[in-house]
Amino acid sequence: MLTVALASLSGYNCRTMNLQLNNWPPYAKYFTGAQHAIQGTVLVQPQAWSPQLGNYRDLLIYLPPSYLVSERRYPVIYMQDGQNLFDAATSFAGVEWGVDDTLQVLSAEGIEAIVVGVPNSGERRLNEYTSPVNSWWRGSGDHYAAFLIDTVKPLIDRDFRTIAARSHTGIFGSSLGALISLYAFFTRSDVFGFVGAMSPSLWVGRGLILDQVRASPVVPGRLYLDNGTHEPSAQRLANLLRDKGYADFKYVVDEDGRHTEADWARRLPAALRYLLT
Repeated sequence: MLTVALASLSGYNCRTMNLQLNNWPPYAKYFTGAQHAIQGTVLVQPQAWSPQLGNYRDLLIYLPPSYLVSERRYPVIYMQDGQNLFDAATSFAGVEWGVDDTLQVLSAEGIEAIVVGVPNSGERRLNEYTSPVNSWWRGSGDHYAAFLIDTVKPLIDRDFRTIAARSHTGIFGSSLGALISLYAFFTRSDVFGFVGAMSPSLWVGRGLILDQVRASPVVPGRLYLDNGTHEPSAQRLANLLRDKGYADFKYVVDEDGRHTEADWARRLPAALRYLLT
């Protein structure tokens, strides 16, 4: 049993929590400095190794408020581009999604989940977030999905009180992160029971994901899809899902929305409400 003391800095409450952990330091201990700001409880698994991809990256995990005072188990959402989720100091262009802030607010509505933030690998992001079969290059999206499923998920299920069943396991991303989230949902429906795809980069691989969805059987589960009016539309995918008979999905067109972290942060609360209720 490891006792983790949370200091009253970077948005942490002063309390001590006992967790069955293997080297998950608090975010504020790992990312030091006043520029880092986190709400609630976010922990870090430093430099997790991916045997599927042959590289390392930090893993971030947000725990809901009731985790500290209950024995409940929680659904888990695996989110891509983890640098952008919680902390403006680590995010692209200095703008974060505010996943921690949003879930702190949603917890008051009884909506709670564990979120695992998986940072992208920088210059290899494009390769890892795309399908291995496309007309542009051979991506390693299958290896990335295997990393999430065979390395990250067992670690999370071991160290935290999760509901491991597919119906309570989701995947979420924006842009290329949305593309790989859709790919993982449709190809590994044995693991993922719901998906959130904000502003998916459907044009990558000349729309290959559309062909993959068209050729695949209907996957049971819940889907959230959106785009802004000032970016490429996801209407073709929404139409395809309806034509194939998907009933439990929501498509949102954000008036004046753009392809930015700030727009995804603004749409996030409604997306999570839909996926988690």
